[in-house]
Amino acid sequence: MRIIGIDPGTAITGFSILEVKNKKLTLLDFGHIQTHKGLKKAERLNHIAEDMEELLKKWSPDKAAVEKLFFNKNITTAIDVAEARGVLTQKCASKGLEIEEYGPSEIKSSVCGNGRADKKAVQKMVKMIMNLQEIPKPDDVADAIAVAICSANSNSIQIQ
Repeated sequence: MRIIGIDPGTAITGFSILEVKNKKLTLLDFGHIQTHKGLKKAERLNHIAEDMEELLKKWSPDKAAVEKLFFNKNITTAIDVAEARGVLTQKCASKGLEIEEYGPSEIKSSVCGNGRADKKAVQKMVKMIMNLQEIPKPDDVADAIAVAICSANSNSIQIQ
């Protein structure tokens, strides 16, 4: 089974492609989609949609794991992220993918065993679980990997 993990954002969207085979989790790809600040919002969303379309074609995941919107004090940022999230989930739905959504505390609990873990703890666990040489950058990439790990864990896949 292949899972695409997505940490949505308008400026930076993190993504990861995890494969679960024979109870083993393998990181096939990870990175980010970045849009230029000077572009109009519609152009940024279109760029995100086109890049996501290419990732879905390249990796043919079986399901998508997306971080739920975390509402903070900046309503404008929250709306922008929600729009990017809508574009991303629509692309996944158009490919017939099952879409799972996870909140930040659920992801932290799954990866670190503590729903109140800080960002650094999540990043360190992602590095350790995936046996990476360094913590993926930017932070959105490590978050996307964590979302996919959470999906694998929540589906009772016993990972070795």
